[in-house]
Amino acid sequence: MSLILKPGTSWNDVYSRCVSVAPEAFHDDRLLNHFGGEWSRSGEPMPATSPVDGSTTAGPPFLDFDVAGRTVVAAVDQHIEWRTVPLAERKARVSEALDALTEHRDLLSLLLVWEIGKPWRLATADVDRCIEGVRWYVDEIDSMLAGRSPLHGPVSNIASWNYPMSVLMHAMLVQALAGNAVIAKAPTDGGVSCLTLATALVVRSGLPLTLVSGSGSELAPVLVGSSFLGCVSFVGGRDVGSAIATRLVDSNRRHVLEQEGLNCWGIWETDSWDMLGTQIRKAFDYGKQRCTAYPRYVVQRSLFDEFLSVYLPAVRDVKFGHPLAVATPGDELPELDFGPLINDAKAKELGDVVDEAIRAGGVPLYRGSVDSGRFLPGQQTAAYLAPVAILDPPRSSVLHHAEPFGPVDTIVLVDTEAELLAAMNASNGALVASLACDDEATARRLSADLQAFKVGINKPRSRGDRDEVFGGRGASWRGAFVGGALLVHAVTEGPPDERPYGNFPSYSLYPPT
Repeated sequence: MSLILKPGTSWNDVYSRCVSVAPEAFHDDRLLNHFGGEWSRSGEPMPATSPVDGSTTAGPPFLDFDVAGRTVVAAVDQHIEWRTVPLAERKARVSEALDALTEHRDLLSLLLVWEIGKPWRLATADVDRCIEGVRWYVDEIDSMLAGRSPLHGPVSNIASWNYPMSVLMHAMLVQALAGNAVIAKAPTDGGVSCLTLATALVVRSGLPLTLVSGSGSELAPVLVGSSFLGCVSFVGGRDVGSAIATRLVDSNRRHVLEQEGLNCWGIWETDSWDMLGTQIRKAFDYGKQRCTAYPRYVVQRSLFDEFLSVYLPAVRDVKFGHPLAVATPGDELPELDFGPLINDAKAKELGDVVDEAIRAGGVPLYRGSVDSGRFLPGQQTAAYLAPVAILDPPRSSVLHHAEPFGPVDTIVLVDTEAELLAAMNASNGALVASLACDDEATARRLSADLQAFKVGINKPRSRGDRDEVFGGRGASWRGAFVGGALLVHAVTEGPPDERPYGNFPSYSLYPPT
């Protein structure tokens, strides 16, 4: 069956709609940055390509150190004014901004498809979670702010590319709702157009948002190191997160640093295979390019045959390909588990890691083929990687201890509870973990020794929405935890003797999870 691009969804069509909706932010030749309440053509636009098919898209304009410094000063001026705006007015402006995002929800979603390769179902979910989550905060914010005040300076956000709306824009709007001016650095790898459109829609309601883009090494001294900032919020990998933490170590500045960890699913004394089979398939959503993906299964050796009987059919049923390819113009967009990885370099890098792990002794239990994907005739597929499963990755491989951030599963066999716990704690801290175990008492006893912030028993865990808290254990998190009231508390000042929940140099304090 020959497929075609869904009419009206080409990149040119999508960008033209952005120019029409927000001409102040989208020029015919480039994107703009927003600071000091205005849109600016400052910075040199960098070339960008879509991971979907390698076609040219709009790249981020790279600002230099001097311009970045001016954006922070402008944000401080906005902060001084905004922190005095009554809460009722802040709520009204945020609600108006959410209405604008809702009106252009499909356009924001199409930008996510082209820029970071999300299938339509997951792209719309990213936008919807942002809107619905912030609406909840608008309803609940009064009690969360009781006895609290905005920070002394703006909140600076640096986030990875994978969830521009439900993580980054969501956090920015809540930070503004709490009385802070907000700065965000657009991810270099993807999502800048989506964030630009969202920012354009939001600032029309008078919210104090700054959106800048550029090299991390060029902008970090300002967006992390400036003494004018009230808080630094980061979502990404451990290497960058550790570098940011080093810059903050002597500053006593409020910070939220969410970092990666190897999230594991343990299989121990269970017979609940139907549930597990469903979760194995669902775990491939977005090609496991998310902080709460489960890329490691730690399996009791005596159950390995039964595990394989559900794992292999589930992984063979995973569907991937071009997110906008249809058979006829009137077809709905395809139901896919994932599209491409963020770029062809990542796909090659991860493919090389897989090959190296197998050469070093890992057993390939399953290796899918890109040829089985759903693609347009002759399209470029360099950023796509089919699902892979490796048994017992060697200790020399990064797959043994690190998150692959792609559709690669590793499986480790164990014989004792001690081995189970050691294997599930391989990355010195994680965001989530789960145990498949029929005896709840045994599962709860084992879960107490897992170095994960959230542990699911016979169910997955995730960031959560609304009042669910979120954080990490060990090296997966530094600074204040977030989620529910904690997200507001992280970006506001409370009583002088307050000890926020989080991982800090002098203490770690965990809420009930």
